[in-house]
Amino acid sequence: MADRWQQLVQSLEQALSQASGHPQQIEQLRQEYLGKKGRLRQLFQSQLKAAADKKQVGQKFNQTKQQLQQLIPQHLVPASQTGSWYDITLPGQMPELGHRHPITWATDQIVHIFQQLGFSRARYPEVDWDYYVFEALNMPAHHPARDEWETFFVDQPPDAKLGQMVLTTHTSNAQVREMLRVKQPPIRMLNIGRCYRRQQDLTHTQMFHQFEGLVIDQHISIAHLKGTLDYFARKFYGPEAKSRLRPYMFRFTEPSFEVDFSCVHCKGQGCRFCKSGWHEVGGAGMVHPNVLKAGGIDPDKYSGFAFGWGIERVISLIPGMKINDIRLFYQNDFDLLSQF
Repeated sequence: MADRWQQLVQSLEQALSQASGHPQQIEQLRQEYLGKKGRLRQLFQSQLKAAADKKQVGQKFNQTKQQLQQLIPQHLVPASQTGSWYDITLPGQMPELGHRHPITWATDQIVHIFQQLGFSRARYPEVDWDYYVFEALNMPAHHPARDEWETFFVDQPPDAKLGQMVLTTHTSNAQVREMLRVKQPPIRMLNIGRCYRRQQDLTHTQMFHQFEGLVIDQHISIAHLKGTLDYFARKFYGPEAKSRLRPYMFRFTEPSFEVDFSCVHCKGQGCRFCKSGWHEVGGAGMVHPNVLKAGGIDPDKYSGFAFGWGIERVISLIPGMKINDIRLFYQNDFDLLSQF
């Protein structure tokens, strides 16, 4: 039995000596001897059937495999050492370059678009007090969004005035904080951050990204909101894109709207992708007077609008994207990332 193992090693050594310096031929030999259906595996299976001591056969297999693997690198000699001609002026193979993640790319685009309208980017806590996430935004204690099945609560003693600490369910916690910081309008804020909700499926993840816009000044109206949304749609999706407002109900805006963008595939005509010519992207509305009061702003003198959408949702509507599961954004899938 030992002779056949040694014969296999000698056979590969002889074949490698003839193919030395030729990587393609050496790779073929590696497959021939060490592949899943290679000569080593075939010998192992034949010896295993006839052997009384299977443990000894296994040990011999491992030893022979190690010998074969050690032989191959010895014959992978660079062409310059074999005496054959090598053109050093040939261009090398450039390594593939990476790029920004789609979330980072979209964030930069969003910031640039709103900066052209005078918005300033702000950053506010992603772990915040209940007061800023809910109470100051006119959400009563019994509101469904405050239920533990929707919100991640931080396990620590609550504050006497600010309540429990939570992982922010939206970027709207920045609204009252920005008002208290600025104190005196005008305000044009863009807050971008991570949000957390207890949902996980094709269109939801427990962690996602949102961008929040807030404008407060004298004589701000729905027309200003609509113009801002149309401007963003055209800049991000193309000159033919437009927005649509549908009445809705949010506690922190009055009136409130669901925002739709025209389908980028059928130009609003209706197709298999959109069904109706429109895509829902998020919520918006005029800032509720109670929220203005919580931020120290006089609602009789000032008015404003706010909007907030998921960045993953905005990306998925870009023409040519093949994204039917937003969880792909966090799986380092090269087929997805290569689209950008």
